[in-house]
Amino acid sequence: MKNIRFLFLGIFFAIVLSKTEAISWFRYYEMFRFQSFHMYGIFAGAIVFSAAIMQLFKSGKIKDQFGNPIQPKIKKEGVIRTLVGGTFFGLGWGLSGACAGPIFIMLGFEWIPAIILLASSVLGAFVYGLLDKKLPK
Repeated sequence: MKNIRFLFLGIFFAIVLSKTEAISWFRYYEMFRFQSFHMYGIFAGAIVFSAAIMQLFKSGKIKDQFGNPIQPKIKKEGVIRTLVGGTFFGLGWGLSGACAGPIFIMLGFEWIPAIILLASSVLGAFVYGLLDKKLPK
């Protein structure tokens, strides 16, 4: 019962993503063809929101469920790994017409394509796990 707030937060997030049409393949199509600012506006809002939350993590004002301060990990810098990873992520996004983030939200709208997308995402994560040691760092 203590963690029920996370369920409600997830439901709220799902409603926001569906109402802003952030799960629509057509919105992704518009974005990749630079025909609409809609998705870029959503991304800009997410970046501002995430930066504010990250500052709250770093200052110790937000704690985990046990009351411990959250310490974000410092990411390794690497241009090649970012370009290769971003290219594969973008190709998957563009070919599937869907972002991997809201897959479970999509299950509530169009479950057959969402199941295919979920299976493809799991397969992609599995292949990444196999190739992780061989990829450029």
